[in-house]
Amino acid sequence: MENFRKVRTSEEEMPLPFPDLPPDVVEMKVKEGSKIRNLMNFAMAQMELKGRRQIVFSGCGRAVTKTITCVEIMKRKLGGLHQVTKVRYKTILEVWENQDPPPDGPAQNLTVHKNVPSICILLSRDPLDPNQAGYQPPEPRHEVGEDTLESSAKGLKRPLPPPCEELLPKKLQVQVSDSPRGSGTTTGQLD
Repeated sequence: MENFRKVRTSEEEMPLPFPDLPPDVVEMKVKEGSKIRNLMNFAMAQMELKGRRQIVFSGCGRAVTKTITCVEIMKRKLGGLHQVTKVRYKTILEVWENQDPPPDGPAQNLTVHKNVPSICILLSRDPLDPNQAGYQPPEPRHEVGEDTLESSAKGLKRPLPPPCEELLPKKLQVQVSDSPRGSGTTTGQLD
């Protein structure tokens, strides 16, 4: 493969795996190089300013984690969103061109079909069928100032307590050797 160079990549087009979607539903196609800030600005504008009730995020291959990140950000910012997640495989077609073609023949191309994981996530302000595979109900909203233990269970950061002096060692022993098998001990003071 060292003599080949990728010249074209294309994805097979697949319909969204959600039945009964409105025809004007916004589909956010997340790519590996997409900027999360740009995706979120557009998606939030669609949901808040244009009053959309549903939005779909989709991504495949290396963009799957970025797709999930966008969904989690939107759920946290808007709250009260129902979610249905569908995971499937998508076929990617790559065309590779021979950089060192035979002198007496045409350039040779190699076509590679790859099956990569793909994810589609539907977020909806309206209730969805809870018996549907991949359904997640909205998270309950918490008021600011609630118990910090409850907040930390939800993944929110809380300040760490100051370190206790009595837990820190006063002396530190370090093994120092001149040879791989030698032994020696150096004692140092921690301040």
